Amino acid sequence: MRTKKPNIVYFLVDDMGYGDASCLNPAGKIPTPNIDRLAREGMIFTDAHSSSAVCSPSRYSVLTGRYNWRSVLQQGIVRPYGAPLIAAERLTVPGFLKRHGYHSACIGKWHLGQGWDFEPHAETFEPVGGAAEWQAKPAQQACWREAFAKPTTGGPTTRGFDYYYGIDVPNWPPYCFIENDRTVGIPSEFLPARLVGNNQASHTGPAMPGWRLEQLLPTWARRADDYIKERAARQEPFFLYLAMTSPHTPLAVNPPWIGKSGLNNLYADLVMETDDIFGRVLAALEAHGVADNTLVLFASDNGCAPYIGVKEMEAQGHFPSGPYRGYKSDAWDGGHRIPCLARWPGVIAPGTTCGALVCLSDLMATCADLLGETLPDNAAEDSLSMLPLFRGTGPSGRRAVVHHSITGKFAIRDGRWKLVLCPGSGGWTLGDAEAVKAGLPLVQLYDMQADPGEQRNLHAEYPRKVKELVGLLRQQVAAGRSTPGARQTNDAPVDIWKLETLPDVDPALLDDY
Repeated sequence: MRTKKPNIVYFLVDDMGYGDASCLNPAGKIPTPNIDRLAREGMIFTDAHSSSAVCSPSRYSVLTGRYNWRSVLQQGIVRPYGAPLIAAERLTVPGFLKRHGYHSACIGKWHLGQGWDFEPHAETFEPVGGAAEWQAKPAQQACWREAFAKPTTGGPTTRGFDYYYGIDVPNWPPYCFIENDRTVGIPSEFLPARLVGNNQASHTGPAMPGWRLEQLLPTWARRADDYIKERAARQEPFFLYLAMTSPHTPLAVNPPWIGKSGLNNLYADLVMETDDIFGRVLAALEAHGVADNTLVLFASDNGCAPYIGVKEMEAQGHFPSGPYRGYKSDAWDGGHRIPCLARWPGVIAPGTTCGALVCLSDLMATCADLLGETLPDNAAEDSLSMLPLFRGTGPSGRRAVVHHSITGKFAIRDGRWKLVLCPGSGGWTLGDAEAVKAGLPLVQLYDMQADPGEQRNLHAEYPRKVKELVGLLRQQVAAGRSTPGARQTNDAPVDIWKLETLPDVDPALLDDY
């Protein structure tokens, strides 16, 4: 028996570029048959964006419907053992859906702060001596037993989810699974040196004995199948947030996929393995009889990271950002223009393409719209429903979208125009200091229809457009929202210029804007 309310599966990949999906980049060299299948059976969005060019902030916007820079984290990401980013009182997508009869699960990567009930002091949580001596001391193991025996206080099950099975960050400690608010076992050794560096783990830390980086993807697939099977048997609507740890580092590829891409690049191989996991999730929906009543959304949290061998892939004809400039971390489109697809049998026409501007923050308003419900003013302040786009009945109402880089640099897109409020990329590709030294102007204005690769800066030709877009950004910052509704308050003061990254620039130069 089919439930009237659709199930929702949100498959969020990590660091996958727009050009890594073969349905979006036919000239690319990485086959993605399961993503391509979703394109044939549903809708491709060609102008979809993450709210940030890095991880934690984008995940915040997915689950809250709010721009990440309205939170206390206005640059960078949540650090290891960091505090919860989503405020306890804030309505989230799973929290909203729970009010309307949904059961929800988060499987995979969280990276929004678990709320660990201990202080990770270096003398306790870091090894002493060289890599050959990375042996956990008895006193350290005793501290870990005490620390990890405590429940977390700010993870997914405290932010609206009914069930959680995952890890915090795949390349950071602790190297263990977490179920609901408890670690699955107690870490008792340091992750060995052979698994640190070289695009594997970033650094060592407490780990479960024999921890294998390659086990993550198969685990998510099994857990997703189990969850779908269980919920299908209950014939109640469910929301599955399947937050993949790939193709982000660690580039820990299982043997059947090593070399499969033919690009001599583990990232490319991991994209293919990730696509296979997605195919297994689609198969699980079919096997358990719920595919026809499930909205499946596929998206990435930001663009491809430049450090995983991008230049080597580009030399072989594969461009992870497709025709767009920049990579993960950047305010340029390669940092945040993402693969995004949706399938909903009976609602979304198969094989359709949508060029409307959409953002990862749009999930919550979409959920409210498909349920015929109204969101409170103090929730989903930057979320607009994609349901009219799914149905092909009209626009979503999104006029503009605000972009944000790893260093907190802003850009704003309004129709064909995009304004970048920094002289460089805002991220790793071209730093501000380097851009200023090269004599580049403090702002960039691009016509994204005529120049999608952001090569010709038109700020001098269209000064009034620059001022107009700065004004629009300031208005959206001041209002605490970009959607209709009562004025809201940002969690911290918001500086749209981030002048601390431009120490030699006279602030008076910004008076013209």
